[in-house]
Amino acid sequence: MLLLLCSLLPNFVYAQSTASIEGFVTDQHGDVIVAAEVRATDPAIAVTRVSMTDNSGRYQIAALPVGDYRLELKATGFKTQIVERIRIEVGRSITQDFRLQVGDLSQKITVMAERDLIERATTSVGHVVNRGTVQQTPLNGRYFLDLGLLVPGSVTPSQTGFSTVPSRGVGALAINTAGNREEAVNFMINGITLNNMVFSSISLQPSINTIQEFKVDNSTFSAQYGQNSGAIVNIATRSGGNGFHGEFFEFFRNDALDARNFFTFTSPEPPPFKRNQFGGNLGGPIWKERAFFFLSYEGLRQRQRVDLNSLVLTDAERASTSDPAIARLIPLLPRANFVDALGTPNVFIGSAPAPVDIDQWALDISYNLTQKDRLHGYYAIQRVEIGEPNRFGNTVPNFGHDFNVTRQIFTLNETRTYGPTVVNEARIGFTRTSGGNAPSAQLNPAEFGIRGGRSEPIGLPQINIAGGALNFGGPSSFPAGRGDTMFVIGDTLNWLRGRHSLKLGGEFRQFLTNAFRVGTGTFNFPSIAAFLADNANSFSVTIGNQSSSIAQGALGFFVQDNYKWRPNLTLELGLRYEWNMTPTERYDRFIVFDPESASLLRVGKDIDKVYKQNAANFQPRVGFAWDPLKDGRTSIRAAYGFLVDQPMTSVVTGTTTNPPLAIPLTLSGNIRLDNAIDVAQAAGLAPTTVDHGFNNAYVQSWNLNVQRELRPNLALMVGYFGSKGTHLILRRNINQPVNGVRPYQALSTSGAILPGTPLGNITQVESTGNSSYNAMWISLNQRLTQGLQFNAFYTWSKSIDYNSLSSQGVVVQNSYDLRSDRAVSDFDARHRFVVSTIYELPFKGSELVEGWKLAAIVQSQSGSPVNIVTTNSTVNGVVNTLRPDVTGPISILGTVNRWFDTSVFTSVPRFGNLGRNVIVGPAFNNIDFSVIKRINLGEVTQVQLRAEFFDLLNHPNFGQPGSVVGTQFFGRITNTRFPTGESGSSRQVQLALKVIF
Repeated sequence: MLLLLCSLLPNFVYAQSTASIEGFVTDQHGDVIVAAEVRATDPAIAVTRVSMTDNSGRYQIAALPVGDYRLELKATGFKTQIVERIRIEVGRSITQDFRLQVGDLSQKITVMAERDLIERATTSVGHVVNRGTVQQTPLNGRYFLDLGLLVPGSVTPSQTGFSTVPSRGVGALAINTAGNREEAVNFMINGITLNNMVFSSISLQPSINTIQEFKVDNSTFSAQYGQNSGAIVNIATRSGGNGFHGEFFEFFRNDALDARNFFTFTSPEPPPFKRNQFGGNLGGPIWKERAFFFLSYEGLRQRQRVDLNSLVLTDAERASTSDPAIARLIPLLPRANFVDALGTPNVFIGSAPAPVDIDQWALDISYNLTQKDRLHGYYAIQRVEIGEPNRFGNTVPNFGHDFNVTRQIFTLNETRTYGPTVVNEARIGFTRTSGGNAPSAQLNPAEFGIRGGRSEPIGLPQINIAGGALNFGGPSSFPAGRGDTMFVIGDTLNWLRGRHSLKLGGEFRQFLTNAFRVGTGTFNFPSIAAFLADNANSFSVTIGNQSSSIAQGALGFFVQDNYKWRPNLTLELGLRYEWNMTPTERYDRFIVFDPESASLLRVGKDIDKVYKQNAANFQPRVGFAWDPLKDGRTSIRAAYGFLVDQPMTSVVTGTTTNPPLAIPLTLSGNIRLDNAIDVAQAAGLAPTTVDHGFNNAYVQSWNLNVQRELRPNLALMVGYFGSKGTHLILRRNINQPVNGVRPYQALSTSGAILPGTPLGNITQVESTGNSSYNAMWISLNQRLTQGLQFNAFYTWSKSIDYNSLSSQGVVVQNSYDLRSDRAVSDFDARHRFVVSTIYELPFKGSELVEGWKLAAIVQSQSGSPVNIVTTNSTVNGVVNTLRPDVTGPISILGTVNRWFDTSVFTSVPRFGNLGRNVIVGPAFNNIDFSVIKRINLGEVTQVQLRAEFFDLLNHPNFGQPGSVVGTQFFGRITNTRFPTGESGSSRQVQLALKVIF
C-alpha cells in the first residue's frame, strides 16, 4: 500500500507557513445547509478564495496566506452573513461556524468572528508569536529566535549548550524546548527548511524586519511534519500589498547608558560598547491587484570590548620556569592586575575587542496569476564578519577567532485552487551557507619550541590549564571552512471530503556539505604548577588532510486526516513514512573502525555504507480535540506522536579525519610541549568511528491538555506533557582502559590501513542515548483587548538523559556503564515563569499625551545543573569527565566565591561515586522593558521613539561555578551566564527611532 501511495504522489513538502479556516453552516434549527458559498477576501494582498459547503454542511479554505480576511457567506433562501475581519494566523486551523437566518440574499447581516484562542480543529500544541510581539517586544540584539523562549516548555539555555549559546551579533541558532535537544527543532520559512544539517541549527536568523509572524509547535505536531522530533518553528515573511508602505529605523546603544558588569572589577565603568542597527523596508504594488513586492535591508555595526577574567601567573611564577617552550609562551599572557578573594595576586581582569559587521537584504514578491493561482517568492542574503575573543574558552586577550560567512535562502511557492474542496501547494527552495573560521593569533608553534604536529603560522595549540581557569591559544579546531547547500522540492494536496479533511504530502531534501579543517591541537595541564613544569596530562591533534564532501538525502510521505466524527469532536489520524538516506562521501573518504577485525575500513571499498540504512521509519500520530460544552469555549485535547530525527552530518564527519587521509592522535598521561607529536604517535592513533548499527533517533511525545476561554480574548491552558527519546546520539570511548589495559592495543596486522599501529582512544558515535521528559504547562493568553495583550506561562518540568548534546565529544564518565550517567539534563530547569506583554496607554488628548505604549518580558527560571569532574584522564582516557568521590552532605552556599561547599569532593584514581549533574547552579531572572511613543505626522506617516531597558533591575545573572575539583576556581563563579551585551548580563539601554509611512 505504501509503495502504491509513493508511486501516485510526487516528491513534495507540506508547509504550514499558510493557514486554513473551516466550519459548519446550519440554519436556525441546526439543520445543515448544502452548497452555501463561502468567500474569503484579503483586499490588502488581493487574495480571494471561494469554497462551498458539502453534504454535511462543512466547508474548508486551505493554504491561505497570513492576513486579515473578510468572510461572506451566501445560500439561496437565507440572508447573507458577513464577518468583516477575521485574523488568519500562521500554521493554524481556524474554526468559523455560521447559523443562517431565512431571508433574501440581498439582506446582509454582520456577525462576529468566532473565538479563535481555543484550538478545536487540531491536536498540535503550539503558540503563535504575532506581528505586534515580533515588532514591539524589547529584544536584546533583535534576534527573532529569542521570542521562541516565550513559548511554554522552552528554557533559557545553559552555558553548556552549543548552538543555544548566543554568538555575538548573531544570537543563538537553536532553542531547547519541551525537553528536547537543541538539534531537534525544524526551522521553516515559507515552508522551506532553514536547518543546517551539520548541527541541525538554524542557518540564518531572518531580520525581524521581514517577519510577519511565526508559530512554534512543540508537542505532538501532525504527520505533515518530518525531519525533526522536537518542535516546528514556522515563519511567514512580510509581503507587499495594494498600497505603498515602509519604514526607516535605527536602534542605538553605547556604554554611556549601560551599567557595569558585576565581574568588571578594575573599573567603575563598563567596557567600551557601541551598537548601531539600522535599515528600512518598502512594500507596495508592482501591478495593482496582481503583483506586489517587499524589499528590506538591515545592518549591524557593533564595537565592543568583552570582559575576560582569568587565572594567570604571579610574578614569581613567571620567573620560576626553566622550560624553554613555557618561557616563550609566558610573554603572551597578561600580568595579574587583581588580588582574588583569597588574597592571591594571580588574577587578570580585562577585556578584548569583539567587532561585528552584518548586512542582510531580503526581497519578497507575490503574484496573483489568476483568482485561483498565486505565486510567492522570497530571497534573503546575509553577510557576517565577526571577531570573537572567547567563544571557545579563551580567557586572555589576543586569542580567539575571526569568523566570516555568507548565508542565503530562496523560496518559491505556488498555491492553486482546483475547486471548492481541493487546494494544491507546490514549492521549491534552497539554503546556502559559505564561510570559515581562523585563529586570530596566526602564530607558528615551531617558533615557540612546540612540536605538536603543526609547524606553519596558523595558530598555537589550545592550551587549557586548571580546568579552563586559564585558556589561551587555538581555537584547536581552526582554521576551518565549510560550504553547505540544502535543496527542497515539494507539493501538497488539501482535500475536504465529507467529514474528512485530508492532506497528502511528503518531502524530498538533499543536503550537500563541503568542508576543510586544519586544527592546531589541544594540551591540557591540570594546574599552574604542571604548566610551569611543562607536564601536560593529555594531548590531542589531527594531522594531515581533513577535507570532506558529504551528501545526505531524505524522502518522506504522509497522510493526515482530521476527521469530524461529530461537530464538537475531531479525531486527528496520521501516518508518516521517512527514509533518511545514509550519508555518502564524494571521494570515499569515510574511514571507520571495525571492532570485530580491529582494523580500519574504507567505505566504498572495504564496506558498503558508513552505517546501516535507516529506511523503516513509520511514524503514527493520533489524537482528538473535543468541545464538551459545544459552545466553542472549552477544548479538551489529547495526542500521541512518534517522531523521527534525521541524523546530522556531524555524525560521520569525524570518519574523514582517519588514516590514511589524516592521523588523529591522543595521549592521556605525561607529555611535554617539545615532544608531544613523538610521544602521541608512539601512544597510538585516536580514530573516530560510527557504529555500523546506528539508528535514527526517535521521540515518543504525548499530552493531555484543557483549554478554557475565561472571557472574550482571554484563554487558559493547563496540561500534562511528556516524551521519551530513544536512540539519541551519544559518543563513547570504546577503547577505554580496563584495569589499565586498552581492549584494542593496536590495529590488526592483517588490515590494509596502517597494520600494527598502536591505538589510543577510539571515539564511537552511536545511538545509545535516551531521555525522558515530564511536565505541567500552564499558560494564560490574552489577545489585544482595550490596548492590552499578554502571554504568561509557568512550566514545572523534569528532563532526564545520559547526555544532553549530540555535537559534543565523549562526556560520559564510564563508556562501559552509560546508565551511571543517567541524571537531569544539562538544560533542565525545574521551574520557569515568563510574562510578555504590550500595553497601549489609554490616555487621550494632545499629541504629547496620546500614543504611548509599554512592553515588557519578565523571565524567572531555576538554575541549570553543574557536573563536577576531575582532571584525571588515566582512568578512562578522557580529561574532565571522571567524577570525584563525595564524602559528606552537599551544601549550596549560594555566594559568588563559594557557590557550594567544595570540601566534600575528593579526586580519586577510579570512577568516583558522585552522580552526574547533582548540583544546581544560579537561577536566571531578567526583566526587559520598553517605552514607545508614537507621533503622527499627517494621515499616513508617523514617528516612533523607543527607549528599551534590558535587564532593567541590573540583576546579574551568574554563570556556572567552576566544576573541576582541585582547581583555583572550583566552586567559584567568575562570569555572568551570557557575556556583556547579551541577555541578563547587566542593565543596558537602547534608544530607537522609526519613521513609518
